[in-house]
Amino acid sequence: MATCIGMVARVGGFAATVLKPVARQCSGDRISIFVPHRFSHGARSRLYEHVRDGYSDKPELDMRAVCEETDKVIANVESRKGDLRGDDVRKIVCVWQELQAVRMEISDLEEEKRRVSDIVRALVLPEYTQALQKGREIRNRLSHLCNKETELDEEHYGRALRLPNTTHPDVPVGDESQARVVEFVGKKPVFDFKPKGHVELGEELGLIRQRHLAHVSGHRSYYLRGAGARLQTALQNFALDTLQRRGFIPMVVPDMLKGAVFEGCGMQPNAHSSQVYSLDPARFPDINLAGTGEVGVAGYFMDHAVNWKDLPIRTVCSSTCYRAETDTGRETWGLYRVHHFNKVEMFGVTADETGEESSQLLEEFVNLQKEMFSALELHYRVLDMPTEELGPPAHRKYDIEAWMPGRNSYGEISSGSNCTDYQSRRLNILYEREDGSLQYAHTVNATACAIPRTVIAILETHQTKEGTVRVPQALQSYLGLEVIEKPKYSPLKYIGPNQRYPPPRPVPKTR
Repeated sequence: MATCIGMVARVGGFAATVLKPVARQCSGDRISIFVPHRFSHGARSRLYEHVRDGYSDKPELDMRAVCEETDKVIANVESRKGDLRGDDVRKIVCVWQELQAVRMEISDLEEEKRRVSDIVRALVLPEYTQALQKGREIRNRLSHLCNKETELDEEHYGRALRLPNTTHPDVPVGDESQARVVEFVGKKPVFDFKPKGHVELGEELGLIRQRHLAHVSGHRSYYLRGAGARLQTALQNFALDTLQRRGFIPMVVPDMLKGAVFEGCGMQPNAHSSQVYSLDPARFPDINLAGTGEVGVAGYFMDHAVNWKDLPIRTVCSSTCYRAETDTGRETWGLYRVHHFNKVEMFGVTADETGEESSQLLEEFVNLQKEMFSALELHYRVLDMPTEELGPPAHRKYDIEAWMPGRNSYGEISSGSNCTDYQSRRLNILYEREDGSLQYAHTVNATACAIPRTVIAILETHQTKEGTVRVPQALQSYLGLEVIEKPKYSPLKYIGPNQRYPPPRPVPKTR
């Protein structure tokens, strides 16, 4: 650490380099195209490559805070779940300071080169020859430094983009067991019979099929049929209508996006344990399937500024989400943890004038979640999630867990996160003040309705002794039913090879 600071001091001091970063390009003899490579710190940065190729401006990370409050940043990093440690933060600071030192020297040499060029015309031959030699030395040094700057710039972003957001001071520290219960809402259902799980109910009522699908669509896949499919549509429309009545702007977003958008949102599509599906890179370079509508909406605002008069902007989208669910040992059966599902997502963009705007918007989103889940007549609890459950982008996160009688436990059905300026600094999401100045916006996201898990809670909560399911009143007009009953048609009969006594194959027709 001392070595890095000492090096910076020799070219103008710590304050000059940290508080006044040089945002500039080298002179015309600099070659700006280079082959990307990997550093020992981890996978390549799709967001940096996106910037390098000219699609976006560089993310403006708050390196002043990282350098001035390094110990605080280290404590924040080590309180979260992830592979970053204190030494990684110190290395980030060291690389940043070295990068600023190189930029400062480049700036000084560029100025000296201009000065030599201005005076060389007035010199007689001996001095003229000496000045030309001095100019060549400066250009050679600049060429070396510009290459060095490029390498350090890539290494800096490759490291610094992995830093998590700051943490709200009221967030509990620790793993999920340290989550703080904010409140319980609704009454826990009581049955005078043994409640069934959603898979058993779904199969008996012809709503859900998961059996014999490994050869069709792989593990953790499912079909919804009849009232099951109608229930999904009803939940989507119920959530969309509720939010549009509150002024939310509906959106349809892409399911396939570039890795830079994922990385800007705080996700790592190239990480070893990533939950992100990627298309075949030989045919579709850098195209990934979104695991949440949040990524698509964030991409809509990327590299754009919104007018301050329109803030806060509240949007809602319904999309299909794809998740690899690499932790294959958990919830291998049922709808709780699946590879694809539909979800209605809220996303907000707000100002950062008082520092409280995004916190207020998060509270608004959580209240809307509670309103919808109460209308579905569910018992649930609201949790203030601890540091290890925040993920990189969240400053604060609330989860809502519904009681699921078939599991005899609570299960997460939604979450809401205040990402402050973490995503906007990476994706260049800004707002324009009345005086024309630009400021980084804050972003907030929250689940309005994750369909499969809400289906679980509804089926298990509203089941009856007769084996039917009572439809919550809020959904009856959407579903066209008051009670989900067993369908009149017969279930499919499995005739595939994986059975003990396979049925005889059809006899060839005689003509």
